[in-house]
Amino acid sequence: MSFFKVKSSIPCSDGQLGDDIENNIKMLEEHFCQTEDLMKKELLFHNQKCAVLYLDSLVKKELLQTSIIEPILELQAAEIEKTVHAAEIKTTSMILEAGKQLLDGFCVILLEKVPLAYLASVGGIEGRAIQEPNSERSIKSAHDGFVEDFSSNLHLLRKRIKSPKLKVKYFTIGNLSNTKVGMVFLENLANKELINEVERRITSIEIDQLYSTGELEELIENNPFSPFPHILATERPDRAVSYLTEGKITIILDGNPRVLVVPITFFAFYQAPDDYNSRWLVGSFFRLIRVFSFIITISLPATYIAIVSYHSEVLPIGILYSIRVSLEYVPFPPLAEAIAMQIILELLKEASIRLPSPIAQTIGIVGGLVIGTAVVDAHIVSNMMIVVIGFTAIASFVAPINEMGTSARLLGFPTMIAASLFGFFGIVFVLMLIFMHLSKLDSFGTPYFSPMAPFKKEDLKDSLIRLPLWKLNTRPTDAKPAYAKQQGQTRAWKKK
Repeated sequence: MSFFKVKSSIPCSDGQLGDDIENNIKMLEEHFCQTEDLMKKELLFHNQKCAVLYLDSLVKKELLQTSIIEPILELQAAEIEKTVHAAEIKTTSMILEAGKQLLDGFCVILLEKVPLAYLASVGGIEGRAIQEPNSERSIKSAHDGFVEDFSSNLHLLRKRIKSPKLKVKYFTIGNLSNTKVGMVFLENLANKELINEVERRITSIEIDQLYSTGELEELIENNPFSPFPHILATERPDRAVSYLTEGKITIILDGNPRVLVVPITFFAFYQAPDDYNSRWLVGSFFRLIRVFSFIITISLPATYIAIVSYHSEVLPIGILYSIRVSLEYVPFPPLAEAIAMQIILELLKEASIRLPSPIAQTIGIVGGLVIGTAVVDAHIVSNMMIVVIGFTAIASFVAPINEMGTSARLLGFPTMIAASLFGFFGIVFVLMLIFMHLSKLDSFGTPYFSPMAPFKKEDLKDSLIRLPLWKLNTRPTDAKPAYAKQQGQTRAWKKK
């Protein structure tokens, strides 16, 4: 696997610190290209010249004053490590390492005639408060969500999994951005081969900047040309924890509120946290509706086109008469109607996302009522086509993960084209290709359409339907933990 890299021409100082404090300060300033937010405060420590350097935009001024500057001025113990009160203190003799720690919210303490830099943690700029994610709302589940702060996201996972087996491995990606990435998994559950593969893909990335989980997902996924998402991105901690307890791996990206879960299967995109907070019959009913909505989104407009164009005999005479009357003055073929309405739907959706909430609501009302009524009265689109496209849109929005609903809407276009050319035969052919593609895909070695292809009877209890919790007494076979052959292993019930 190879990834693109944008080479940078910015020089980087990688020298060593010496005994001359002024020269050390000068090297650090040159390392940061004489930036004006690199602040310097000169002090005395045991009658030695002392300098504290920090990036003004990355430290908490109160913490710097109370934990670093005041102790140096007042306490002055035998060693600098015993004087300052920072939560984390370390040393380095390399300019490159000192510069890297400054970017992570540390301050650098330099002493005269000491060829070392003391690094003290004084970061912690306040970020967004933890709140429920708007894109994955739930009725009966927890109402907290991931935020942009890496430590807060890790805290949300550790708060739910209070086990020493929860392991975190750190990576740094991006020659310019130096983005912190964390791979989180349960040591006793995750497949060792899966851990090694995910680590290999992450460490093989060579790129100048990485800012979002979408970019990371594109760089490590198996089949970038497939319309289906191969990695689940979620803002819900309870969903991420449920997959961790199944032996899967969670990837956290600093500065992004969405975490990635690998490997994943198709049916996981249609599972919601409320499935496990309702009685199993209710949860199974709504899960079946969600999976059925995938078929509706792909095939409903195409079915209407096929019936109108080739197979009108399958409808009762009353319904057929109503459709024929509505189509009498429409000058466009059904395919053109459907594609035009689907594009209008996407335009309205994008407009409602980009605009402020009060205006977005107005756009929705205008698009749904005014435009819909106007195009019918102008005999541009038939009444039945408005109903079909509206029902298709609702079905696509049922998916708990937005990426899967978008993929289903995109797949509706080739299905409609096939229906306009070959009728029902075209629909069956395209659906056959889609399910063949689903059966062929894999996510980090796990069959994407499991447990249907390959068929795994033991995993059916939590895929299309959800059996009672006391029946969910084994972990999914795709996790393949180190002790999978041992008998009697049970799992705590999960909340996706």
